Formats: sequence, C-alpha cells, structure tokens
Amino acid sequence: MDFSSTLRQLSTAQKPAQGVSVYARYVNRPAGRLLAAAAYRIGLSPNHVTAVSASITFTGVFATALLPPSHTLGPWVSLALLLGFALDSADGQLARLHRSSSLAGEWLDHVVDCAKLLAVHAAVLISFYRFFELQRPALLLPIAFQCAAVLLFFGGILTEQLRRGRGDTPAGPVPVPSTVRGMALLPVDYGLLCLSFLFLGNQKLFLAVYVVLLAAHVVLLPAFFAKWLRELA
Repeated sequence: MDFSSTLRQLSTAQKPAQGVSVYARYVNRPAGRLLAAAAYRIGLSPNHVTAVSASITFTGVFATALLPPSHTLGPWVSLALLLGFALDSADGQLARLHRSSSLAGEWLDHVVDCAKLLAVHAAVLISFYRFFELQRPALLLPIAFQCAAVLLFFGGILTEQLRRGRGDTPAGPVPVPSTVRGMALLPVDYGLLCLSFLFLGNQKLFLAVYVVLLAAHVVLLPAFFAKWLRELA
C-alpha cells in the first residue's frame, strides 16, 4: 500500500473513542496514525516503534534531570515527550494494521508506558532538587504526582484486563463519544503533562502548572476507582 492507502486502512483500525480525552482523540491518535503509516512504509514492526518511542521519551527525561531549566530546553523536552507519546499510539495502530497484536507486544507496551510515567516524575524531582529554589517539602510534589499517575495507569489497565478475562463486551451499537467527558479527562491526559514542559524555563509558572495537574489527578483518582469497582462488581 502507498502512504494514503495505509492511512485509510489505519482509520478503520482505531480503538473506540469512548473514555479518552479530547487530546487523545483529536491530536495524539491522528498523529500516531501518521507515524504508524510512515513506520509501515519503511518496514518497522510494532515493537520497533515501541523502542523508538521509549528512546525519544527518555532523551527528554534525561535532559530534564541533567540540564538546567531554560526557555530553550523546555520546548525540546516537550517535543520529545509528545513525539514519544504519539509513537506510543502508533505502535498499537501498526499492530492492528498488521493484524499482529500479541500478548508479548501488549506486555512490552504497558511496561514501557509505566516506565515513562515513573521516569518523567523522577526527572522532575531531580530537577526540582538541583535547579529550583524550593523549600524541601515541595520535593514531595513529584513523588505524590508519580504515585497518583501510576495508580491511575495501573488501575485502568488492570480493570481492562479483568473485564476482558471475564468476557465483557459492549452490547449494541458503539455510543457517540462525549465531548464533555473528553474535556473533563483532559487534566489527567499524559499529553497535557508533556505540554507543561513548555514552561520549564519559567520556574514559578512550571511549578504552578505542575501543581494544578497534580491536584486534578488527586481529585479524579477516587472517582476513577469508584467507577472501576462498580464495573467489576
């Protein structure tokens, strides 16, 4: 298939849009589709794309931890994280295009995703300690954010796996995804965290945005847990 045909084929192999934020629906998945089509054309496998995603993401992570924050560094870190996130969408789309989804590939994808979450907030913690003028209690913020983000990720993945193992499948036509729900989920979208690094050169602004995103995770986490428990019960 040529590039246009690959894109058309990929558009029919998309996950349902229910339960995802507007960023994932309108930005990350379309960007991942373009990257998946490019990867298909040059002969990359889904696992290759996962490896490239991890490499680019961890380049941004190491830059955050090792280099002083600046107005130049911030956009580059944000770009690396966003590109890694789009490639994370591309690997799954490529697997569905190849009809080559496997348990090993799914395992690798989830492990890399978890490693990214752990590493991003660890890098912020190191940057806070080395370069920011903060009181020591503020160093607890990345630890709290890391815990909330990983719990949200793990809870969602585990719920999905348990429902799949129980044989839960949607009945009837797929409902139209809610834009209101998609907007409500935006504060806990990993893409928004990636965008926050645009402000890395301004310590006060970056800290303020980081705290707002942390607060959104802390507020929404119990709501997600209650929803998942109801579904499994």
